[in-house]
Amino acid sequence: MHRCTLVPPVFLGGWLRFYPARLLLALSLVALGGVASLPAPAQAQMLPKAGAGRNFPEAALRGTLVVTGQGMAEVNGKAIRMAPGMRLFNAESALVMLHTVIGQKLTVNYVIEPSTGWLLTAWVLSSAEAAQERKSNTVR
Repeated sequence: MHRCTLVPPVFLGGWLRFYPARLLLALSLVALGGVASLPAPAQAQMLPKAGAGRNFPEAALRGTLVVTGQGMAEVNGKAIRMAPGMRLFNAESALVMLHTVIGQKLTVNYVIEPSTGWLLTAWVLSSAEAAQERKSNTVR
């Protein structure tokens, strides 16, 4: 009767064949090399602080946003449809889930997608950002 070994000797180099401790050492060195190449954790990445001056696109307009329901909102009192990938950022540049702000009046800078006229992105402004001048426009 022939029994199979766990690791066939064909796949192991000569110096690893009879030395399991060397095999473990080699595997751990490979694993540590993979860990060293991982990106930095999210906490180490710098996020802008509230009022530190975020860079808004040139096309961004100023207005008042009220999320009225699933896929619908009002900008400056006029109804507008939200794009399927609409993103709302708070003053710390973190994403805000749209269902959590339904009915709230928010002072925002916003971008409308030109081909559809849908609301694409909005940034809730801090009081310092809201005090700065910016072009305002009513929804078409």
